[in-house]
Amino acid sequence: MNMNQVTLPVSEIEESVDFYRRMGFLQIVDTPHYARFVCPEGGATFSLSLETEKFTNGGAIYFEDENLDKLVSSLKEKGFKFYQDPTDMQYLWREAILHDPAGNKIILYWAGENRLNPPWRVNKHA
Repeated sequence: MNMNQVTLPVSEIEESVDFYRRMGFLQIVDTPHYARFVCPEGGATFSLSLETEKFTNGGAIYFEDENLDKLVSSLKEKGFKFYQDPTDMQYLWREAILHDPAGNKIILYWAGENRLNPPWRVNKHA
């Protein structure tokens, strides 16, 4: 099994599409109520879905970049505001946090080998 994509709710699709395109994602689907993007590296995709009702998204979407500090600096130069600058976390990842125009939490990070193989990894099956 492989994860295909994550879809984020947004209240203003045009503003959110512009936000993600300025971050460097390639838009591959464009409709008045739905947009889909492919990540600059690898083949992962994610999408935005226009929500007309009030919503709260408690989740977070993670984008990995080996040159995290350089990426954050570049995005700040473009006017992106960060809630948290790149920080070494206790779980061995380095993370920076920002929010998209709809309030969705975005975590830019670098974990290296610790992404799939942290020192506390277990291998459990049903």
